Amino acid sequence: MRKWTPLLAVCLGTFMLLIDITIVNVALPDVTRDLDASFSQVQWVIDIYALSLAALMLGAGALADALGRRRVYLAGLTVFAAASVACGLSQNITVLIIGRAVQGIGGAAMFATTVALISVSYSGRDRGTAYGIWGAVAGASAGVGLVIGGALTDLLSWRWAFWVNLPVSILAIALSLIVFQDAERRRVRLDVPGMLTFTAAAGLITYAIIEAGEEGWTATTPILTAVLGVIALAVFVLLQRRTANPLIDLGLLRSPVFTGAVLAAAVLSSTAFGSSALISIWLQSVVGLSPLKTGLVLLPMSAVAFTVAGGLSSRLHGIPVARPIGAGLFLIGCGTLLMLFVHPESSWTALLAGLLVVGLGVGMATPPLTAAALSAVPVQRSGMASGVLNTARQLGLAFGVAILGSVFTSRAADTLASHDVPGADGLASAVSGGQTQAVLRAAPENFRGQLETAIHEAFASGLHGAFLIAGLVGVLGSVIVFLLLRREAAPQPQTTPEPATAAS
Repeated sequence: MRKWTPLLAVCLGTFMLLIDITIVNVALPDVTRDLDASFSQVQWVIDIYALSLAALMLGAGALADALGRRRVYLAGLTVFAAASVACGLSQNITVLIIGRAVQGIGGAAMFATTVALISVSYSGRDRGTAYGIWGAVAGASAGVGLVIGGALTDLLSWRWAFWVNLPVSILAIALSLIVFQDAERRRVRLDVPGMLTFTAAAGLITYAIIEAGEEGWTATTPILTAVLGVIALAVFVLLQRRTANPLIDLGLLRSPVFTGAVLAAAVLSSTAFGSSALISIWLQSVVGLSPLKTGLVLLPMSAVAFTVAGGLSSRLHGIPVARPIGAGLFLIGCGTLLMLFVHPESSWTALLAGLLVVGLGVGMATPPLTAAALSAVPVQRSGMASGVLNTARQLGLAFGVAILGSVFTSRAADTLASHDVPGADGLASAVSGGQTQAVLRAAPENFRGQLETAIHEAFASGLHGAFLIAGLVGVLGSVIVFLLLRREAAPQPQTTPEPATAAS
């Protein structure tokens, strides 16, 4: 048993950082109510974590080479644990958002070192077994996170969705101190300007999209912020072209196959998972499900993805990656479009067929993604290529949440306004954040029936807008990705098992 203790230490950290992508989703209505948050603030609770992971993952990998993987992994666990406690203690939404950002910093340090720690701890057949177990843990994390988050919110409080990380972190830290030894350090020049400009670009563009949903797509703040984000992105590209030690070697993007894999990762995350928070809020505030039941409704998608990915992983050798990835993205798009059948009086069953098809698509597309990316780059760039792919996943999730949330809010506000509901914009933000029951209680008694009907229609309209955008992006993305990936020159090598969710 002692042989597998290093794997246990790594899997504990991986499990925590990945379930925290989804564990919050089912708790959002309770968070909104307790902290009096707006919908845009609720979006940031999800997005800031994904952005921190995306922006810092590549830099964390270089830092691990410079300081030692054990040190960086332990630092990540410690930061993650402290931030989790702070999130659970939050008395306002701003503190919670800051805590989530710090959680993402710790998560990036952990995620950037897990595979390397497994690699140095095992060899031969044991290494393959370890990778398989790690991939299974990572793949199951998203679905388990939904159920754990729902159970903790139902039985205790949404705060326990964060506090549960503390004992797990303590155990992982204790095991890591015992079983891991730091390898020899290497002198590495960190691309700090690149990290700063990349973070600024991603954050500003995401902020612009979220604010556009609140203020309108032609408002001054979103436009100005978007322009600043584009400028930061241009500066980042310029810096990467001129530095001797770039965060991202832009030359990798000259490969159609590598570009296709990166695009596929971003499309998969944004389309399959970008609307999860909206669905969770609808199920609780309109359909009337508890947080636990909401988690169970969303679980089949993750379960199908995990099952299909596990079954396909051993059968993909020699098969052109364009087929499973292109087909998977197409199924994700079609499954999302199936959810357009939701109407104002629908129950949770209206989502089931679509969720199952999306899960099937995720399970098909995920396993070959890393193989596709690594096959297109030199061996010495494999670490960077893997980091870019994981960064694309997290950015895709962040942008998906922001864009679909903004579309949802705009459509909901228009529907409420068409029903002559006073203050439609503010009301749309409130009900989008899960405050439907509070809004109804505050309304005059003779107006509640009309208002409830309007809110149900607004939710259905908002979901239709989000599902339509996500579905079309999935279908169009599948075509573009297929055309890029079909240029592969050779069968793909076996690689580290991939988690069965884009969120990972």
